[in-house]
Amino acid sequence: MSAIPPPDDIPHDLTDPAAARLREVSRQERQALLVALRGSTQAAILAELAQSSGLAVAPTLKADPAALPLLPARLAHEYQVLPILCPTDTTAPELHLAASWPPDADVADWTQIFADKPLRWWLAPADRLRQLIVEHYGVGAGSIEDSAAAETVQIAPQSVEADADAAVVRFVREVIDQAVADAATDIHFEPQEGQLRIRYRVDGLLVPVPVPENLLRYQDAIISRLKIMARLNIAEKRLPQDGRINHRAGDDMLDIRVSTIPTIYAESVSLRLLNQKKAAFSLETLGMDEAERAQVTRVLDYPHGIVLVTGPTGSGKSTSLNAFLRQINSTDLRIVTVEDPIEYEVPGANQMQVRPEIGLSFANALRHVLRQDPDVIMVGEIRDRETADIAIRASLTGHLVFSTLHTNDAPGAITRLVDMGIEPFLVASALELVIAQRLVRRLCPDCARSAPVDPVRLRGMLARLGLAPDLADRVTALHEPAGCERCRGSGYRGRIGLFEILRPDETMHELIVKRESSRTLAKWAGEHGMTTLAESGWKKVRAGHTTLEEILRVITATEKPV
Repeated sequence: MSAIPPPDDIPHDLTDPAAARLREVSRQERQALLVALRGSTQAAILAELAQSSGLAVAPTLKADPAALPLLPARLAHEYQVLPILCPTDTTAPELHLAASWPPDADVADWTQIFADKPLRWWLAPADRLRQLIVEHYGVGAGSIEDSAAAETVQIAPQSVEADADAAVVRFVREVIDQAVADAATDIHFEPQEGQLRIRYRVDGLLVPVPVPENLLRYQDAIISRLKIMARLNIAEKRLPQDGRINHRAGDDMLDIRVSTIPTIYAESVSLRLLNQKKAAFSLETLGMDEAERAQVTRVLDYPHGIVLVTGPTGSGKSTSLNAFLRQINSTDLRIVTVEDPIEYEVPGANQMQVRPEIGLSFANALRHVLRQDPDVIMVGEIRDRETADIAIRASLTGHLVFSTLHTNDAPGAITRLVDMGIEPFLVASALELVIAQRLVRRLCPDCARSAPVDPVRLRGMLARLGLAPDLADRVTALHEPAGCERCRGSGYRGRIGLFEILRPDETMHELIVKRESSRTLAKWAGEHGMTTLAESGWKKVRAGHTTLEEILRVITATEKPV
């Protein structure tokens, strides 16, 4: 198949530079670029394309399972063309095709070669069409299909091998690019019996990725390609390995952390996608309400002390710390961070990456940071007593210190520090704020709907969260997920934080010095105004941001109020 030629139907009212840009981008990007150039909505651009081309916009967009095998995967991906069910009531023997751009002669000719009936073209939104093509043909299906086709032709073996290598390179890039488009944080390549499973982590949940049917035959080549990109030893398949990849996605440069482990079928490869240029969060966009923001902001203005953010892996601790740093960032403060990895760039801050393999651990790095005349120090994680001891003492000697711990709730962070061997009186003196947090999926704003509640079921769910069942009184309706194209049918899009904020006072200082248990501290804090994770979640449910099912999914029994 030849490369896509420059389209002949570029809108005439565009300037020469704009028209040139539109000719250069791929077919699936043209609608988005035209939206950017014109400042119009996608619906308006579609209407304009329909008027200029004489094609109608498809009123419904559903793939035609019977017609999908007619078009090669590469043609569908490259030309952004998909066989769809007839959107109108007609008995004409036509093949209905949706396209993101009016088809030129080259597209029409290639498509007609594979079709066995007359063609009827429709226009469709580019993002939704691209999503359907991936769902039905699989990510990277065109690349793998080309390689498989080359093997059926009698050509030199070295040429076939080169084609296969090129296909695998394209396939891996397409998998990563699709993950970026889906806002995934992780990619997992998991060899299973009879298949190579690929999954993305999107909004905290694992989502299976549609892949080509013949992917298994390229399994070893795909894993080797990932290891080559990460500069790992491709001959070593018995030991776990770690590496990193620099990958350009559009205007952004991704720092991808790669981890391999041996399994019974082949090596499993996990990729963590870190976009250092991604949009930063503020206290408001994290999901904090006005009262929570006031509590945090008050402490951020302190000249010294330690602020801890706790929670399991993936609960947004680094994102919160980044928001805190941006809140206080100014030209008269020297901010130094010690991180592993550096997930966000903070303008004006001095950010250091730890490297344990050469002896640059958190504790060692932190020791040297104290000689750098910092005002604010951010330590990515307190993992051992040495790091904890240096961080605590730094906060007592005139530095504002931010860090994270892995504990279930806010009071648990206090007992964790004591268990590490830090003297309780030092913990009580240094600790200014502890925030436990979780991330829950946010209801899609385009399709969430209000629905009546079952009082009995609602009271039962509140009881499971450890909340008073009478909170259900006078609650007649709550928002629920519906599912639409924007959220891909899940009913959720994006995430929002739940926060448990503990501000130790004089009485709690005495309890800490007495080495009281985490349960005792939690009970006292709850009785004196601390909002628990469950209570924070219920506020988000009442505000229409999420659902009780989501709260129950992320809050375990050990995190319920005492």
